Amino acid sequence: MKKLAIVALLAAGFVSGAHGAGSADAGKGKAAACGGCHGADGNSLVPNFPKLAGQHAAYLSKQLKDFKSGARKDPTMAPMAAPLSDQDIEDLAAYFSSQTLNPGKGDPELVKLGEKLYRGGNRDTGVAACIACHGPAGAGNPAANYPKIGGQQNLYVVKALNDFKSGARSNDANKMMRSIAAKMSAEEIKAVAEYVAGLH
Repeated sequence: MKKLAIVALLAAGFVSGAHGAGSADAGKGKAAACGGCHGADGNSLVPNFPKLAGQHAAYLSKQLKDFKSGARKDPTMAPMAAPLSDQDIEDLAAYFSSQTLNPGKGDPELVKLGEKLYRGGNRDTGVAACIACHGPAGAGNPAANYPKIGGQQNLYVVKALNDFKSGARSNDANKMMRSIAAKMSAEEIKAVAEYVAGLH
């Protein structure tokens, strides 16, 4: 019984250490520079800048570290991430993940096709269903570090998928997103983005 209790305490410590490294309060003070593009609370009002509110902290942390290291390339984000310390990154991730996402609305003419692709993929071309990794409401999978995409800005989703498709973005695990996006048509990318915008 004592061994079980010790294992449980160690496991709890590991989990809190892995996901509790950042301070949302400290992150709020550091987030002022992010507000111009992503909104003060992480709800970007500009369609081509991603919403950060409610995103998984571990995912946000990975993206900032990738921008800093150059593993993910972006001319705007690279200089923003460059001066951040590991603690700054964890604090910002904790702050934005603690905020509430405001979902948007997709174009009704494209949402139907987007839903079909999101839920069932395209068997003819081998496009996997988005729901398999990102879940029915687009909440993602924090344990696997799959991002929350429900409610995300439509133009940002289009950009992200096109970047994966072209190889301009290559920080996905096992080339998973690159291989999926490579099989998607421009219409499919736009339709999925419109569906995801209103998903929550």
